[in-house]
Amino acid sequence: MKMTAAVDATSRPEGRRSAFFIKLLVLSAAFVALLVFSAIFGSLKVGVVQFLTGLFNGKDDLVNAIIDLRFPRILISALAGAALACSGCLLQACLKNPLADPGIIGVSGGAQFMDLLIGMVLPQLFYAKPLFSFLGGALGFGLVYVLSVRDGLKPLRIILTGIAINAMFLGLVSGLKYFTGQLMGAAPGLSLVNINMKGWQDVGFLLTYIPAGLVAAILCARLCDLLLLEEKTVSGLGVRVGRIRFIVSIIAVFLASIASSIVGIISFLALIVPHLARTLVGNAHRRLLPFASLLGAFIFLFFDTLGRTVFAPVEVPASIFMMVIGGPVFILLFRKGDRIGYGK
Repeated sequence: MKMTAAVDATSRPEGRRSAFFIKLLVLSAAFVALLVFSAIFGSLKVGVVQFLTGLFNGKDDLVNAIIDLRFPRILISALAGAALACSGCLLQACLKNPLADPGIIGVSGGAQFMDLLIGMVLPQLFYAKPLFSFLGGALGFGLVYVLSVRDGLKPLRIILTGIAINAMFLGLVSGLKYFTGQLMGAAPGLSLVNINMKGWQDVGFLLTYIPAGLVAAILCARLCDLLLLEEKTVSGLGVRVGRIRFIVSIIAVFLASIASSIVGIISFLALIVPHLARTLVGNAHRRLLPFASLLGAFIFLFFDTLGRTVFAPVEVPASIFMMVIGGPVFILLFRKGDRIGYGK
């Protein structure tokens, strides 16, 4: 009898809301702990007390060196991880496709191509490169959407078209690097991005655009919920599905493109994190979007910190961990049921 009452309590809106805030609080605490750990461990090491004291009084030279050298990398990991995870949630709702990922359907490839092209042709527009990356990501997404929605949103067609478009952009990136004497490897190697050379200027780029994109995404949570319904049902409510899909997709492409312009193509992060978040907080986007964003920031920073500290002095890019772990995790998600993400 008591067990039944407990189940009823947690199934109510108040119970679900309380459970969500508890999970969000736990994740937030874990994220703060990871921030501190990532800051104090590495080639330069300090104690927690020394770090916190030096952080607030600014008189500790060692702490100041850590702030200058390590903080940009930490902030870039967190901001890019949040942007990619949120973008994955939006794209999966927009396309009604649990396999949608900006790194698979051409968004990240288009963003990287435009970023490289502008850097080569118009280097004086360096400060506008994130916006040009957004145009490239929008071009990639637009091509996939136009070429794959002839008979409705069919998941397999979207993924296959996206893979083809993404391969095309990666080929163009490799070609540009080859003809300019900057070839860094075959196209698949372009996803092996290390952010250890990034600095405060890159942090400034992300801080200029990512928070605004995340806020816009959360404000569109109700629109994302509508996109999960049948189009006839939504149209019957007097809502223009096409307009909603356009708004949501623009925000998703914006977030993924800005992040990709700084950290490159990170495989599986935007694919896996939304599913993990749905497992924990459900499908309602007013809870899913903020939770997935924070979870994406945590996971990206965790793997970047792991690659920087565990194998020191050798550094392993976070993208390698995402590729090695992302595949098996995705298979495990599939084994939970025939429909992942939207099955609950």
